[in-house]
Amino acid sequence: MEQQLKQLEQEALARIEAAVSLKELNDVRVAYLGKKGPITDLLKGMGKLSAEERPKMGALVNTVRENLTDVLTAKSAALEEAAIQEQLEKESIDVTLPGAKVQIGNRHPLTRVIEEIEDLFVSMGYEIAEGPEVEKDYYNFEALNLPKGHPARDMQDSFYISEEILLRTHTSPVQARTMEAKKGEPIRIICPGKVFRRDTDDATHSHQFMQIEGLVIGDNIRMSDLKGTLDALAKKMFGAEREIRLRPSFFPFTEPSVEVDVSCHKCGGAGCNVCKKTGWIEILGAGMVHPNVLEMAGYDSKKVSGFAFGIGAERIAMLKYGVDDIRHFYTNDVRFLSQFHRSEG
Repeated sequence: MEQQLKQLEQEALARIEAAVSLKELNDVRVAYLGKKGPITDLLKGMGKLSAEERPKMGALVNTVRENLTDVLTAKSAALEEAAIQEQLEKESIDVTLPGAKVQIGNRHPLTRVIEEIEDLFVSMGYEIAEGPEVEKDYYNFEALNLPKGHPARDMQDSFYISEEILLRTHTSPVQARTMEAKKGEPIRIICPGKVFRRDTDDATHSHQFMQIEGLVIGDNIRMSDLKGTLDALAKKMFGAEREIRLRPSFFPFTEPSVEVDVSCHKCGGAGCNVCKKTGWIEILGAGMVHPNVLEMAGYDSKKVSGFAFGIGAERIAMLKYGVDDIRHFYTNDVRFLSQFHRSEG
């Protein structure tokens, strides 16, 4: 048995030395020191030895087992160290190489449209006014000549929080608040912001969208002032060769009211699929401020006048950039947004 034990030890040491991976080393440990290994079998056979031989062989088996365990531990440490060194060599970083290019974002197309319009009107002496998105019924409707029960409210059905609180349906409440705060003073403002309506989302409608409204109040403000202002807007957004036309319409807060069309940027007015063969594309609504609105805000409608207009930022962006579905602006699809990337110094 002693000779057999020494032979097993030599075989195990040779296999440990030859092992080149932790897996191979573990296979050796299991093969010789595991529950079914020969060393364990020898320990189980100790009962067959005589009382004189048993202590001697027991000590010898334990010595061999401890020796193999020590060698296995040392070999395992050496293999682990070698694996770490190999990984470090493979994952080494060459600091002389150029760094990875960081992808730079860009402004959202709606932000660009709003900023272009803001820049135009600020250059014309307008101020930018803002107000709450959660609004009172009074400022959203009543102060704009839309009393409770007025049928025109149905066109702006909204999200009500209570009977008197709702998500604003346009940025006109900012105009009403500004008129109330100015107490009869001249006004020249634009009001950009998010608005909400209970629409079913499709290619041309959204339950939320961005609107930019304008308001001018002062002495001798005329319809010709409104037309000149909107003509400058159309040329700024669609090109210097664009023309506009005004068509009669109805809005409760303006009188007279107009729909504003711009000559088609694709066909130049000749007629195409974009303008539905008419040569014109509707872009916004406008009109002279209704005397009732002026009076409710504390202005004397016999002494001052004004005009107002409302622009859908998505409408302008869709025409300007050729976008066929309003929902693209809100899905955060990088494939869509990356088309608008440009250097912005």
